[in-house]
Amino acid sequence: MTNLVLLGPPGAGKGTQAKILCDRLNIVQISTGDILREAVKNGTKLGLEAKKYMDAGELVPDEVVIGIIEDRIVQEDCKNGFILDGFPRTVAQAEALDKILKEKNLPLSAVIHFMVPEEELTKRLLGRAEKEGRSDDNLETIKNRIAVYFEKTAPLVEYYKKTGILKEIDGLGTVEEIAEKVKEAIGK
Repeated sequence: MTNLVLLGPPGAGKGTQAKILCDRLNIVQISTGDILREAVKNGTKLGLEAKKYMDAGELVPDEVVIGIIEDRIVQEDCKNGFILDGFPRTVAQAEALDKILKEKNLPLSAVIHFMVPEEELTKRLLGRAEKEGRSDDNLETIKNRIAVYFEKTAPLVEYYKKTGILKEIDGLGTVEEIAEKVKEAIGK
């Protein structure tokens, strides 16, 4: 079983690398962003609540996201392992995740941190917004999302360094080059 967390600012390539890892390791990607966007699209109660925060570039409240994750990681398709993409985003979420994983005996194999300069992130996100028509990727929201990441999520790097399972990856290069760096880092 391989259980991974992917860390990095918006636009760092977490989703792209998660898909490659899923194919290679036969595990499931759990993207809180995808789950939340699906809930917004379907107009669910959770989706409508989450939309307010997402449209402002803010983080969706912990209790909402933690509940989604706890339900998701015990589903049948996660038996070989999973990749958490976009969760945890705060130390409080990481602590809650640790508790859930310990209770369910699902230890993390590694936490992969993608490091990408801010200018490159902005360029990638603006390109994605244009290509995919995502309302949450305009310049103002992008700058806010990156700022929120560095304020609230970047402390996770130190949190996971202390556990000894953090693997830092230079997020610049081709998709294939980055995938190879990830493979070397996790040994799979």
